[in-house]
Amino acid sequence: MRRIRELLARLGRGARSSEPPVIDVDDPDLHVVVEAFDDAEAASTALARAPHWQPDRPAVLRHYLSLPSTDTESVATLLHEDGWTVRESVHGPIPEEPANTSDGEQATTVIALRVQRLDALHCAQASARMAGLAQRFRGRALGWDALQPGQAN
Repeated sequence: MRRIRELLARLGRGARSSEPPVIDVDDPDLHVVVEAFDDAEAASTALARAPHWQPDRPAVLRHYLSLPSTDTESVATLLHEDGWTVRESVHGPIPEEPANTSDGEQATTVIALRVQRLDALHCAQASARMAGLAQRFRGRALGWDALQPGQAN
């Protein structure tokens, strides 16, 4: 019985070798393959106009959120539970738009990113999650982009 399990385990490893390689969010060879910063544009439309998007490859999905500075840690904690990495944005492809902060409160742009499958359904689900979360914390979801290894667009 043990030999059968070992054999099956080895066969399973061989089958997994055809899976796309795992990518790192900090890989310097990643390039933006799609951007979506228009609230009215569907994720399927954004992906359809992305000539360098490789649907069979993993991608780093990045969502940009403008949040009150006092709430960024709370938002980061919630997103970490879903496997997102959250970083403060020092610059980005989006214009600075303030969050719905109270008088004198500073807004901060953060980026939530994770490696995931990049398709219209998953992008739309993530966008809805980010919009709801940002609104809950008096912020705003600004849009998203995705990166994959390969040539830049």
